[in-house]
Amino acid sequence: MTRQASRRGVLAGGFAALSAGCLGRTRNIAGRDRSSQLTLEINAPPADRDPNAIRIARHLAENLDAVGIDARINTLGLTDLRRKVLINHNFDVYVGQFREAEPFDPDAMYGFTHSQFVAESGWQNPFGFTDINGTDELLASQRRMDGDERREAVADLQRTLGELQPFTVVAFPDPLTAVREDRFENWTNRQPLSVGGLLGLERVDGGGAGGGETEGGNGTDGDGANRTADGNETADGNETADGNETADNETGDGLIDDTPLADDDGASDAATLRLVTTDERITQNWNPIAAEYRHYGTFTSLLYDRLALVDDGEVIPWLAADWGRVGDSGIEISLREADWHDGEPVTADDVAFTYEFLRDTAMGTTESPVPTPTFRGRVSAVDEATAVDEATVRLTLDGVTDAVGVRALQVPILPKHVWEERTGVATIGGFEFDAETTEAVVTNNENPIGSGPVRFVEASPEESVAFERNPDHFLTRAADGSTGGTDGDDSTDDEADPLAGIPERFRGKPAFDRLEIEVMGSDIAAVQAVGDGFADATVSNLGPDSIPRIGREADARLVTGQSGGFYHVGYNTRRAPLSNPRFRGVLASLIDKRTLVDTAFNGYAEAAVSPLAATPEWVPSDLRWEDRETDPVHPFVSESGSLDAETARDRLREAGYRFDEEGRLLAPDT
Repeated sequence: MTRQASRRGVLAGGFAALSAGCLGRTRNIAGRDRSSQLTLEINAPPADRDPNAIRIARHLAENLDAVGIDARINTLGLTDLRRKVLINHNFDVYVGQFREAEPFDPDAMYGFTHSQFVAESGWQNPFGFTDINGTDELLASQRRMDGDERREAVADLQRTLGELQPFTVVAFPDPLTAVREDRFENWTNRQPLSVGGLLGLERVDGGGAGGGETEGGNGTDGDGANRTADGNETADGNETADGNETADNETGDGLIDDTPLADDDGASDAATLRLVTTDERITQNWNPIAAEYRHYGTFTSLLYDRLALVDDGEVIPWLAADWGRVGDSGIEISLREADWHDGEPVTADDVAFTYEFLRDTAMGTTESPVPTPTFRGRVSAVDEATAVDEATVRLTLDGVTDAVGVRALQVPILPKHVWEERTGVATIGGFEFDAETTEAVVTNNENPIGSGPVRFVEASPEESVAFERNPDHFLTRAADGSTGGTDGDDSTDDEADPLAGIPERFRGKPAFDRLEIEVMGSDIAAVQAVGDGFADATVSNLGPDSIPRIGREADARLVTGQSGGFYHVGYNTRRAPLSNPRFRGVLASLIDKRTLVDTAFNGYAEAAVSPLAATPEWVPSDLRWEDRETDPVHPFVSESGSLDAETARDRLREAGYRFDEEGRLLAPDT
């Protein structure tokens, strides 16, 4: 007889038990308590940090249990979860969000799935996935092709990933932010908390930062710079939300206890931009290469300039004044005049050092390289970086196209005199590292020294952090003298202009003198802080349960946009039976994406098959969700809208797996 589980029933009920702690731990896939039954541990953040992820985890666990697999949910704080998954690779299954907030170039999949990164830690291939003759070849081909040839390679890549399922794409969430506009304006309906979004803000009083005039600021017409495609997009901790099923904590006393901003004597300071978040990580760590502490990396991207900024699809020369092709494989880059926050000049040596350092943070001092846990996909496109003179650097590319080359320009440039002191092997008491690592990878980077438009001021761990406008940044320094260009122009080609190539909307920015971020205990409290005037915007992506609260706040409004940060279920393919793509395909068919979008996300998401669904021009018609009710590659196993557990068992039997007389799936070696 077919055993069915209600589609919505698996999502119903409270999540207190799931967020209270680990429901079961196991290092081996074979269960400890019932040695013959297959056990899978699903790792996810708790409900008060990411209600969407825990609901996906619960949905999958319910359906795994229904087909005879002992599924155990293990909730971990965001830092511990990422250390477990990304650094130590000690997991069976995880639920998470991709790290690029904006729709991205297909080459983002190179670092995420290429087998050359299988032994590395971080965001590059956390699944341990290998498909040398299929996926790897397609990833390499799309780097070297243009036009229709690249489009065809990218389409085949998506089909291959869909078939092999190293991860299962679930949905692209709508980024939800609460903002108020009485002190700062030009919040847009794209990504208001991207680097471009924050730099595009204008003071309502009409004055620029520091009381000076600023030009531009017409971001309300829909052409504002509020969108990036490279990972320096939205604020750190965008994956957080409160997960409360009701608004019972919306009391005045609760807000005062939860909102240190309420007691801030400087709350009326019009030059201070105040943000609130439920993710405390930005108050503890400012290391731009720390995978477990960075999500989208907005604030570290404000601290550390990149050679290029991509904003709403526009490639903007940033720390690079300009660049051009040299020969078949070179890019020669001229740097703007810039200083580090400690007063030292930014030179081509710093840029060349950065690319070598990101490939090996030990800089040759260890037996084998210790690559950075982030940005490896991008720097893998660069064979060599050489300082030509103090202000010119040449990158030798690995035969890649211009689109891939632009991604290679989007890494944080680091001061050599600071980071070359952090190449030694790290030894930190209390932390377990399954592979050799360096001080550079594990440092919190206290008192960060970058070259970006904001500087670090102070922080109270788990409570708040403050930054200030960098008066010596090229955006500010050059604009104080002359902005160049003419009214109505978005940029200028005047070679004498020190801000050539910089759109007018960014000149003289940021519009704030000080940026403060306060940690809140819940989404509801964060929204109330905005509504009550203690904050200008929420930093974390809000969970759908907090949306009604925004509607009740007269001075707050909801800003939403398009996200590239898709939710997915990741599988550790180093472990059997997750090493079997047929087994992973059956697991994918247990996920009812349409119901998750309707129930878990309350409709604030789009179900998807492909990781490139946010850039539909890259997705072939056979992989577009559009009006589909289920996944076209691995359809949800259902009968009359409910899980058809017996059909799922039959598919597992066809793949060679056995069940005992009680309907429990046996571990492969039992």
